[in-house]
Amino acid sequence: MYAVLAGGVGAARFIRGLTRVVPAGEVVAIVNVGDDLAHVGLRICPDLDSITYWLAGLVHPEQQWGRSDESHTVAHELRRFGHEPWFTLGDRDLATHLHRTMRLHEGLPLSRVTEEITAAFGVEVRLIPVTDDPVETRITTADGRDLHFQEYWVGERGRPEVTAVRLAGAETARPAPGVVETLIDADAVIIAPSNPVVSIDTILAVPGLREAVGTTPAPVVGVSPIVGGEVVRGMAHKLLPAVGAEVSAAGVARHYGELLDGWVVDRQDASTIDEITAHGIACVATDTMMDDVEVAAALAQRCLALADERRADT
Repeated sequence: MYAVLAGGVGAARFIRGLTRVVPAGEVVAIVNVGDDLAHVGLRICPDLDSITYWLAGLVHPEQQWGRSDESHTVAHELRRFGHEPWFTLGDRDLATHLHRTMRLHEGLPLSRVTEEITAAFGVEVRLIPVTDDPVETRITTADGRDLHFQEYWVGERGRPEVTAVRLAGAETARPAPGVVETLIDADAVIIAPSNPVVSIDTILAVPGLREAVGTTPAPVVGVSPIVGGEVVRGMAHKLLPAVGAEVSAAGVARHYGELLDGWVVDRQDASTIDEITAHGIACVATDTMMDDVEVAAALAQRCLALADERRADT
């Protein structure tokens, strides 16, 4: 069984490739929920839904999030009532949020509802939210504001300078059922090329998660989300400095530090291999730009090969 720490589009692309290499039923994704928000009375889970739609083959091809063949009738009608359209939900996507919210109101935990949603879309990969408890990523801006991540990223388009990032509610959160056991029992743990600060760090902030990743007997291999000194998607370049990390493949490897047994960088960053191995982390370079599923599959295969090499070394 293969565990993937996952958040957003980079993880979705990677997992899709991984399922070309190993059976989908042997993949468990532990998914960030710090991005989740309540909007128009509904529970929205962007990372869980993006991964679900990607694996179901239903993601919007240009946006790379949301549903394909989407319409926005409800969103337009909400404007009639004065609702601020800063976070727009498509009509097909809305059905997912309605189902989730109804089931949560009936008392089901998020992890159980996620099982229902993935089953409805025919997704064989098991997706587990890192916690069933309410947590949210908060962004502190240089002008002194405390914003929900979605307010920062969608509402303000990531423009404000960031001075701090925290997962509010993490101190009382508990790992969802199966999360810690998955990490301990896995054949390999892979840190997907997701945003290190607001996807992976927020997973590790849930009590017990960092310890489980640090003590699992499985090799832990990560994929750099930085290619040639640039982010592939999103705003990691604005957030990494806020947590004292350098915006580079080597900088992210140092940020994860002792959690890593292996690190996979893009060929453009092959010159950093010696720097990374000097920190005791095995490192290889390959194509990490997953523009098609064949590249994603080859990347996943290289990660598993590196995990096997690290396992043999110990």
